[in-house]
Amino acid sequence: MPRTPVLILLNKPYGVVCQFSAAGAHATLAGIVPVPRVYPAGRLDTDSEGLVVLTDDGRQQARIADPRHKLEKGYWVQVEGTPAPEQVEALRRGVDLGDFVTRPATIAVIGEPPGLWARTPPIRERRHIPTAWLDIRLREGRNRQVRRMTARVGLPTLRLIRYRIGPWSVAGLAPGAWREDHPLPEIAAPARRRRQPDGGGRR
Repeated sequence: MPRTPVLILLNKPYGVVCQFSAAGAHATLAGIVPVPRVYPAGRLDTDSEGLVVLTDDGRQQARIADPRHKLEKGYWVQVEGTPAPEQVEALRRGVDLGDFVTRPATIAVIGEPPGLWARTPPIRERRHIPTAWLDIRLREGRNRQVRRMTARVGLPTLRLIRYRIGPWSVAGLAPGAWREDHPLPEIAAPARRRRQPDGGGRR
C-alpha cells in the first residue's frame, strides 16, 4: 500500500529563515516544526510572513513549488501610498522588472485583512504618508517578485503575508503555529499508446 506523504501547513513568522539549517543569528524552521524529514515546498523571504507548505515527498514538493503546475499563490501586501487605478492596472497587466516581465495577475485593493495578527517588530510608519492593502494572486514566484512589482509601480511594500497556496490557507494558524493537512492527489501517469500492427508494409 502506498505511503501517504506528510504535509504540514505553517504560518511562518517575520524574521524566520525558511530553512532548517543554521542561519547565523536568525531563527529557522528547526525551532518551530519538530518533524523529521520534511522540507519547504518553495521559499518565503525572511522578512515575509505567512503560509509555508512542508512535505517529506519530493513529488509533492515539485508540484507545489514548480510554476509549471500553476498553483495560485495569494498575498496580502501592505504598501506605502494610496494605489491609483493606473498603478493597479499595471500590476494586473504585468510589470517589466528588467530581467523578466511578470505574468498577468489578479489584483484588488482591500481593507486590512480580518483577524490579522500584529507583526514583531511593527512596520515603520510615516505620519504623513498613508498605507494601503493589496490582495495579489499570481501563478509564479520568482525571488522577491511581489516586492519588486509593487516598488516598480511606485508602491513600496511594507509588509507581505502569503495567505494561500493552491487549496491551502493560513486561516486559523497563529504565527509559528502549524498543522498537518491533506497532500495533493497524485497525477495519474499518461496512458501508453498501444502500438498498432503495421499490416506487413509501410503506408
